[in-house]
Amino acid sequence: MLGKAAIAMWWDMDPAWREEFEDWHTHEHFPERLGIPGFLRGSRWASADGGDGFFVLYELDRHETLASPEYLARLNQPTPWSAKLMPHHRNMVRSLCAVRAGWGGGVPQTLATIRFTPKSELPRLPQGKGLTGAHLLQSQPMPGGQTTEQKIRGGDATADWVLLVGGYDGDALAPTPLPEGTVGFYRPAYSLSAGEIA
Repeated sequence: MLGKAAIAMWWDMDPAWREEFEDWHTHEHFPERLGIPGFLRGSRWASADGGDGFFVLYELDRHETLASPEYLARLNQPTPWSAKLMPHHRNMVRSLCAVRAGWGGGVPQTLATIRFTPKSELPRLPQGKGLTGAHLLQSQPMPGGQTTEQKIRGGDATADWVLLVGGYDGDALAPTPLPEGTVGFYRPAYSLSAGEIA
């Protein structure tokens, strides 16, 4: 994982809007976000079972980027296309996170996301054959009040802690011990780094 902070988001996309959503997210939204200083890489993941769910991860240089004037300006001045698509993001969970531990990197073939609240001690990061990395994220308070984008979506839920486990062998993730929580499995759909913006 690049950087010391991240934005982790989950939502279901109305199937009737999915084609336009992927066009907007790829060609307008990702370049907009990756043009903000401190945003290093964005990746979009589709539900591995072919369902309506998506997971989006933005990797940031540091946590202070989340309170930068450039980022807050984008959140409070969405483009017309953003304002059109965001009402169709259902069951939105959005967490601004500090990266607490991790190993490995790259973009895996399969990614498991686990949203959880620790019952006692934090889980150990899984390692083993077929895995490419694991990262532990802790949600942080959101700076300021509710943004224009959040109001358009109708408000966002948040996660407490997030464990990300990636692998080149999707079958290797299934037997991996994972903490009790909300588990999702995703496949890569698109990725963009700040240095790739024309």
